[in-house]
Amino acid sequence: MTDFLSVFSESDPSNVSTSVTLLVLLTVLSLAPSILILMTSFARIVIVLSFTRTALATNQMPPNQVIVGLALFLTFFIMAPTFQQVNDQAIQPLFDEEIGLEEAYERAALPFKEFMAKHTRQKDLQLFMEYNEAEYPETIEDIPLTMLVPAFALSEIKTAFQMGFMIFIPFLVIDMVVASTLMSMGMMMLPPVMISLPFKILLFILVDGWYLVMKSLLQSF
Repeated sequence: MTDFLSVFSESDPSNVSTSVTLLVLLTVLSLAPSILILMTSFARIVIVLSFTRTALATNQMPPNQVIVGLALFLTFFIMAPTFQQVNDQAIQPLFDEEIGLEEAYERAALPFKEFMAKHTRQKDLQLFMEYNEAEYPETIEDIPLTMLVPAFALSEIKTAFQMGFMIFIPFLVIDMVVASTLMSMGMMMLPPVMISLPFKILLFILVDGWYLVMKSLLQSF
């Protein structure tokens, strides 16, 4: 413990730089889950995939681990240009001691601001701006993250629910047709889900459903 604290008391610039780098890495790692969920495409993807599974009524198929894992890798694929910008403009210059910590933070925030502003509805952003009685920003750089992040999350949730609703419609039609058929045959004690589930899976396979869902998610960004 003493050796660790002594690093911060050294006057050697290299030791100080190492200490700052360590603190930055620990801070980023501690905030990584929140950054991943609220400042990237992860929320929309995982909600849409969950809606798809619910619409199919396959209970835990695919499992939660598969859905979250697929959402993570799809998020990394979509956010790759943004992550690359952050690395080139902020992280590498900071590690090379070309810029300070405060400037690195500002440079790292800009690519995320540009991505979030692109997918944030003006109505949602205005809600938080008016609540804080703040003037509407002239540029993306002027938008505080404290207002942009919740506005972006709200917009993402609405978009995900809109996509989920469109996914539900064909499966709802199948449920209604099966339920009506069973009632007309007098088989009211037979759960319609038992009959409609195979038809849902068959329809999803025939139209290559997972491909269409992935394509829709990628095109939505």
